[in-house]
Amino acid sequence: MKIAIVKYNAGNIYSVDHALKRLGAEAIVTADKEVLMAADKVIFPGVGEAGTTMNHLRENHLDEVIKNLKQPVLGICLGMQLMCRHSEEGDAQCLDIFHTDVKLFRPTRHEDKVPHMGWNTLTNTRSELFRGFDKEEFVYFVHSFYVPLNEFTAAQTDYVLPYSSALHKDNFYATQFHPEKSGAVGERILKNFLEL
Repeated sequence: MKIAIVKYNAGNIYSVDHALKRLGAEAIVTADKEVLMAADKVIFPGVGEAGTTMNHLRENHLDEVIKNLKQPVLGICLGMQLMCRHSEEGDAQCLDIFHTDVKLFRPTRHEDKVPHMGWNTLTNTRSELFRGFDKEEFVYFVHSFYVPLNEFTAAQTDYVLPYSSALHKDNFYATQFHPEKSGAVGERILKNFLEL
């Protein structure tokens, strides 16, 4: 199986690569359009700023490549947010795979800190990514922006308000949390993705 990780100006690529190696899977980290289109699975990771990153994707014509992929694609963290229509971060027009917008957390209570950082639970999971899940599981988050609940929500988490911690539409899957940093639960999610 050929697994490609989209190489662009956002961090976290190598921790995803290491997580796949722990599962015995080899990935190629690439910005080559032909390689991405020929892969069996594509992972679109990300840690960075939405506006700057979208500019980079457009300049390198990776925006059109990602939108037109037909195989299973997994967006992680910023990757998930960039798959939405618009982000308040940098007022960015994004890929519009998921017709929903990305908002900044606006805490109403003193104890709600932004960014949302650390372990939290997944509830209402409904996607093949969560196959074998029979209870609420803890996963690792680091983010200041969130995707509201919408028709593509595949899991939800509560922090400040209930929001989408995973999305799914057709061949596109996405997680706001970091499966590569979420221990055994994250490995199970990555394994489920590889087995799609």
